[in-house]
Amino acid sequence: MSLATRDDVGRAPAPAAPPTRRPAARKPRRSVGDRLMLWLPLTLFLLFTLVPLYWMVLFAFRPPGSTALVPWPITLENFSRVWEGSGFGVYFRNSIAVAVASLVVSTVIGMLGGYALARLTFRGKNVFLVIMLCTQFIPGAMMLIPLFQIFNGLYLTNSLWSLIIADTVFHLPLSLVLMAGFIRNVPVTLEEAAQVDGCGRIRAFCAVVLPLLKPGIVAVGSFAFISAWNNFLFAIMFISSQDRFTVPVGLSYLLGEFGSDFGALAAGGLIAVAPVVVLFAYVQRFLIQGLSAGAVKG
Repeated sequence: MSLATRDDVGRAPAPAAPPTRRPAARKPRRSVGDRLMLWLPLTLFLLFTLVPLYWMVLFAFRPPGSTALVPWPITLENFSRVWEGSGFGVYFRNSIAVAVASLVVSTVIGMLGGYALARLTFRGKNVFLVIMLCTQFIPGAMMLIPLFQIFNGLYLTNSLWSLIIADTVFHLPLSLVLMAGFIRNVPVTLEEAAQVDGCGRIRAFCAVVLPLLKPGIVAVGSFAFISAWNNFLFAIMFISSQDRFTVPVGLSYLLGEFGSDFGALAAGGLIAVAPVVVLFAYVQRFLIQGLSAGAVKG
């Protein structure tokens, strides 16, 4: 037993010495050659991407007849001319209608079919998946004549419904495969617990699985929207009336035989790009979550 002196009585214990911190290891500096190999391809890719975009912005906002490399003074004459004079407003509404309808149908059918592929066991499921994947290797140009004959027999040519059906059918296999991967990542025990509490399969899906599929739904819906929005081949083949043209077809008609209005063409290009940019700016975080979730095997 240790003996304490009178001076030590009531004295607070001395604070422990703070632990010594080891100096952080310095990251090895990249050599000039390594940095050049990293930044040179990125710079070239950035220039390859931004130069056409800057060209489009320059011609869209630059006054007609100007040759300046900076769009100043800024004018909106090209936008008003292409929107009202060329009927681009009608094309824009047609594209929105086709893309939104294709998005809704592809997402709903993809969720139902993906749930069946992920949760149910039936004969021929693996063969069905292989067939769905193989359809993605068939070019759309090979199906133009059969689809045209089918739509002509159903009196759907020169109708936006032909574009909605064709875009949905061609995007549906990808939606099924992606949604099946998303649903496999949702633990089946959650559904079983809901069914024990009295929920049926449909109610358990809507109450338990559906809220967890938000990133996957955003990813599948975004791909469906972009695919339908950018589709030019079906629109130029199935539509003959100008009041039913979509944005890609309307842009192609701005190119004249003996000359082109580059200001109106650039303004129409910016209008066509705007919905895609806004969509990805809004759903990018959900899109990354959905793609990462679908890539993990459940």
